[in-house]
Amino acid sequence: MEPHTYIVEDIRGDYAYLRQTDVPSDELFQVAAALLPPETDVGTKLSGMMGFFEIVE
Repeated sequence: MEPHTYIVEDIRGDYAYLRQTDVPSDELFQVAAALLPPETDVGTKLSGMMGFFEIVE
């Protein structure tokens, strides 16, 4: 499995909503904000796989 890239579109309470950028899709992926790096904010670009995420510059 390879990691995917995401952009954080929204953060509501305990959940963040991510848009996958390496595959065309209009669906948002809901993930527990606790699984994301602490400095994550709306607009942050992430790389992730199987619940593990890191910020991409």
